[in-house]
Amino acid sequence: MSNGVLVIGAINVDLVVGADRLPGPGETVVGPRLDRFGGGKGANAAVAAARMDARVRYCGVVGTDDLGREALAELASVGIDVSDVAEIGDIPTGAALIVVDRAGENQIAVAAGANSYVDPAGVRAAVERSVGWAGCVLVSTEISTAAVRSAVAAAREHGVPCVLNPAPLREDLLAAVRAATVLTPNASELRDLCDALSIPHMDVCDAAARVADATGACVAVTRGAEGALIARPDGGIERISALAAPEVRDTTGAGDTFNGVLAASLAAGNTLDEACHRAVIAASLSVRQVGARTGMPSADEVAMAQV
Repeated sequence: MSNGVLVIGAINVDLVVGADRLPGPGETVVGPRLDRFGGGKGANAAVAAARMDARVRYCGVVGTDDLGREALAELASVGIDVSDVAEIGDIPTGAALIVVDRAGENQIAVAAGANSYVDPAGVRAAVERSVGWAGCVLVSTEISTAAVRSAVAAAREHGVPCVLNPAPLREDLLAAVRAATVLTPNASELRDLCDALSIPHMDVCDAAARVADATGACVAVTRGAEGALIARPDGGIERISALAAPEVRDTTGAGDTFNGVLAASLAAGNTLDEACHRAVIAASLSVRQVGARTGMPSADEVAMAQV
């Protein structure tokens, strides 16, 4: 199997303010500085996959503004092929406004910008070009519903394993949810899946098992400091513990790290259990630095932590 990973999703610029605590409704908090980082769930996951030594190709959209050019240059600098990224004039590149508190927790608001213009036909063409090259297609849902559905459907038609990160989940994505190979919600998104599928709320383990049964997909639930949980359509359950991070500085991008490393590991031929163990270790290491990508570990760092 090829170790190539095709990632389809959003490309953003993250504007980050560190503060003592997160603001409440209508409240202003003040931090000492503003930092700017590359962002977007898909783009972050692509960087995480590239750091696992996977061959990564990206499909998305940016504006022709300076932010878009910088975003593409940053992805290319870590070896990601951005030839499937379109550039559209008069549309701003996507941006995220992020506040991070002293414990590393965050609040995020996203302006979709050019991410809303990802073309379903272009996505399908990118998947078709990846056949025989990519061992996994990773799709994030910060782009248009039509593009998500097109990507997942094309991967299924061509027999390429597809990881779908339903963040955010919209009810018009249920067809894509049912066509994916692996779903990677966090606990909140798992509740959203239960609501969309008319599954009663319950504990995470039971909810994940019922979503797996209802969709036919394996469900890998990211649980922050508690690690992850895998539920399979056949009823199998696996719990994976997180590493104890020496210092949590910023949890932004930990889930993206999990998704990218999971996709890279599956593409390299690892089993789902093996891939999730590797992804949990990488996500645990990623929270050491401020910025979604800054703390993402290398393949060597993950290997050392596995010993």
